[in-house]
Amino acid sequence: MRTAFVGAVEGSLIALAALVEAGEAPGLVITLPPEASSRHSDFADLNPMARAGGSRVVYSTNINEPAVIDALRSFEADVVLVIGWSQICGDAFRSVARIGNIGFHPSALPRMRGRAVIPWTILLGEPTTAASLFWLDGGVDSGPLLLQEPIVVAADETAKSLYLKQTGALARMLPRAIALVRSGNAPRIEQDHSQATYCAKRTLDDGSIDWHAPAHAILRLVRAVGAPYPGAFTTSGGRRLFIDAAAPFAESDRYVGLAGQVQCYRGDGFVVRCGDGKCIEVMAWRQEQGEGRPRMHSKLGAGAA
Repeated sequence: MRTAFVGAVEGSLIALAALVEAGEAPGLVITLPPEASSRHSDFADLNPMARAGGSRVVYSTNINEPAVIDALRSFEADVVLVIGWSQICGDAFRSVARIGNIGFHPSALPRMRGRAVIPWTILLGEPTTAASLFWLDGGVDSGPLLLQEPIVVAADETAKSLYLKQTGALARMLPRAIALVRSGNAPRIEQDHSQATYCAKRTLDDGSIDWHAPAHAILRLVRAVGAPYPGAFTTSGGRRLFIDAAAPFAESDRYVGLAGQVQCYRGDGFVVRCGDGKCIEVMAWRQEQGEGRPRMHSKLGAGAA
């Protein structure tokens, strides 16, 4: 069976490595050229792993361009795996593979189709989710399911920890999926479209912290949009300050101040008051330009969460 692989992010690399380790290396790998790496905050260079598996590598920034379609046709692909690619695969692309095209989505399809699913899962306080492999059709994450593995979302889940749970499930499922396809027994379970929900795209600006929000909501935002995504941020001295780690502050009742005001410094961190009168302790942060602490009792910027 001739397998092609499309992807460009960290999850793509993990999936490709799992296939190589299982002796199922694809013959053709289509990925972004390194100069287009800024398209994804979690971009990964697939070339070394692809070469290690003996795969031919084709670079493209548009999965639907004629050169990609021609490469797939010349390869005579039986199945194409699309794992970590942000463009919708058009009719011409999907028509090439003899058996079909398989995609991955980090949710319990049909729920939470669309973009930025890992951050939205945490922001919505979802207790469970799933990793889903499905057959691509003309819609958005709407094709028949092939395999699905449930995932428990911890109360303190971060984007990184949930990302690792999802990619771990993907690495387990993908070699099994290829074996099922080869055997002719791969499931095609129609989704219940009446239960579908859709996640909107998120941008860097959506990580702006509104200090008038309650402490628990701000902490959830920090966990939801951190690495491998751009992160939650505020402003200090006219520059963005990204907060990478924060926790509830037990002694909030000892401080009086305004929402967004730095109340005190503790070790290598600082304490900020939130809109509900509670405080959070910031333990790790990054500033856009230069270095330095926010000034004592300075007012951090208050944007929309």
